[in-house]
Amino acid sequence: MEIQTRKKIILVGDKVLVAPDKGSDRTEHGLYLPPGVKEKDKVQGGIVVQAGPGYAVPNPHFIDQESWSPTPKEPVKYLPLQAEEGDFALFLRDTAIEIEYEGSKYLIVPHQSILMLIRRDAVTKQFRTTAGE
Repeated sequence: MEIQTRKKIILVGDKVLVAPDKGSDRTEHGLYLPPGVKEKDKVQGGIVVQAGPGYAVPNPHFIDQESWSPTPKEPVKYLPLQAEEGDFALFLRDTAIEIEYEGSKYLIVPHQSILMLIRRDAVTKQFRTTAGE
């Protein structure tokens, strides 16, 4: 009998896993860019693959927990992040950490380094509202 193990990425705190935008290796005029030119850019974009649980804060109700309570309370709660799976994130490249996982390159970015998010669902909802649907 063969035992298969599944690997699961678990991000900690305010970290966001991003699949970097491949970009182009040519200029607008067709000239090839040498490796290293894109690395000098201060801002980079990519698709959010996964977001961490958020910022950890103490649970104020943990101290008041009664031993007979049927619902145990955790000592820590998390404030969720704005970044969601599938968003396009524009972030500061200097703070990103590049990793390779199962043959693919990813960047781990702290949430505070994200400058802007583009969420497709929000755009379609906006168009539906303005279109009168």
